Amino acid sequence: MKLKLVPDDTNINFVGMRFVAFIFSVLVVAGSLFLVTTKGLNFGIDFTGGTVIEVRVSDTPDTGALRTELNELDLGGVSLQEFGEPNDLMIRLPQQPEAEEARQERMACLADHSQSSDGCPKSPQQLAIEKVSSALDAKFGEGNVEYRRTEYVGPQVGEELKKAGGLAILWSLVGILAYIWFRFEWQFGVAAIVALAHDAVATIGFFALTQMQFDLSTVAAVLMIAGYSINDTVVVFDRVRENMRKYKKKPLPELFNLSVNQMLSRTLMTSLTTLLALFALYIFGGEVIRGFVDALIFGIAIGTYSSIFVASPVLIYLNVRRSDVVDESTEEAAEQAG
Repeated sequence: MKLKLVPDDTNINFVGMRFVAFIFSVLVVAGSLFLVTTKGLNFGIDFTGGTVIEVRVSDTPDTGALRTELNELDLGGVSLQEFGEPNDLMIRLPQQPEAEEARQERMACLADHSQSSDGCPKSPQQLAIEKVSSALDAKFGEGNVEYRRTEYVGPQVGEELKKAGGLAILWSLVGILAYIWFRFEWQFGVAAIVALAHDAVATIGFFALTQMQFDLSTVAAVLMIAGYSINDTVVVFDRVRENMRKYKKKPLPELFNLSVNQMLSRTLMTSLTTLLALFALYIFGGEVIRGFVDALIFGIAIGTYSSIFVASPVLIYLNVRRSDVVDESTEEAAEQAG
């Protein structure tokens, strides 16, 4: 017995609901852009620079109280979260400011003492790490804190990663546009890019709204959402093109509705099975991939919506014609030969 999420005779008027869908989409995109420009994104250390310290403490800590104590060290916004087990902690320190003159003196000293840095002033970031270490040792006792990992990302590297992440998203959209244009007609390519831009902007707006950390894993999630969404959109577009050749007299709005309804079961089944895997990662994956999973869950939902309510209805306004898809002279010759 086959599982059917959608009956075979389903005929939902998706195209007829396009005005409501477009108003909703415009509000989502406009709201996302407003949030990004006003609240901004909560960039992670990958983009802003700073230090990540992973520790294991002897006793299960009160993370709320410990977070308050660390933020009283006057180091800026210190982030603290569980990392796997309750007594495994990840601490993120923001980039500490340093006067240019002091930085130059420190670099000159390090250059003169190439074999050892003894006697040279420490960087503000090193002093911040020592402050945090002293606070942890004082709270849990010396020897009860295991320092498992300390990683530092400089501000210049963070800026370069920010530019590279933005370019990755931009060039992925350009590449997808080129592929759709080659595979279909230009109207399909433009409609696909409109849907993809809608999904990407909405996902970024989601992070601006929630102020969840936006880092390299989030950029990877946005790229995966683009790939997932375009795959679903291509399947629908392929059915649209097939039906344009099959039903030569059916009005285009009805034909688009037919195509979306025919692929609705496949679209929902793919989305639900993907979400099942993502919910398992959300529950059991831990904090280290939480932002990545959150982005994918939201992106899959908004991508499914755009494939149904945005991509195909946009074709109506791009003046796609059967003559663009069907070579009438070739078909006439085939009919005469038959």
